[in-house]
Amino acid sequence: MHIMEGFLPPMWAAIWFLISGIVVIYGIIQLNKLISEKPEIKPTLALAGAFMFVLSSLKLPSVTGSCSHPTGSGLGAVMFGPAITAVLATIVLLFQAVLLAHGGLTTLGANIFSMGIMGPLIGYIVFKLLKGKINITWAVVLAAIFANWGTYVVTSIQLALAYPIPDFGTALSNFGTVFAITQIPLAIMEGLLTGLIWDYIMKLRPDLLSKLGIIDGKLNNGGAQ
Repeated sequence: MHIMEGFLPPMWAAIWFLISGIVVIYGIIQLNKLISEKPEIKPTLALAGAFMFVLSSLKLPSVTGSCSHPTGSGLGAVMFGPAITAVLATIVLLFQAVLLAHGGLTTLGANIFSMGIMGPLIGYIVFKLLKGKINITWAVVLAAIFANWGTYVVTSIQLALAYPIPDFGTALSNFGTVFAITQIPLAIMEGLLTGLIWDYIMKLRPDLLSKLGIIDGKLNNGGAQ
C-alpha cells in the first residue's frame, strides 16, 4: 500500500501529514512513558518494528501509484496499541522511502495514516473484541488479518479521494477490487505468521506480555484468556 513518491496532489499529501503528525506525536509521548516505566520491553519493541519492516518490504506491483504486500502492523498493535505502533511504522516507512525507494517522502503522511494508524487501530479493536472470547492466539491472527485489510481499505479511500475518476464511488470500487486480488490471501498468510511469532513470544517471555497487560499468566491453552 505504499503510495509512491509524488503521486498524491499536494493538498492531500499535506492533509495526511497533518493528521498523521498529530497521532505520531501522541505516540512518541506514549512510547517514552512506556520505556520509562518498563525499560525491559525494548527488545520486544525492536522485534515488532523489525517484523513490520521485513513484511512490508515484500512488495508486489498493484494499482497505479501503489503496491501490495503484508503490513506486519498487527503484532505491534496487539502488544503496544495503535499510537505506539504508529511511531514504529513511521520509522519503518521513512527507512523504506529513503533506502529502498519504497513509498516516498511526500506521501509519507498518507502511508503512515493507512499502514501505521488505521490498520493498527482496526487490528487493535478486533483483538480487544475477541480477547477473552476465543483462544488468544487466534485473536492475534484475526487482528493481524484485519489490520492488513483495514490498511488497504484506507489506501483505496485515499487514492479515490485524490483521483475520483469518474467519481469517488467508482474509483473506490476500482482501487479496492484490484487490491483485494492480492490482499485477501496475503492477509491470511500474514495473520498465520503473526500467530506463530506471538506463540513464540508468549512461550519465551510471557512475563513481558503480562507486564504489558495483555495476558495474566493463567491462559487456558484450549480456550480464552
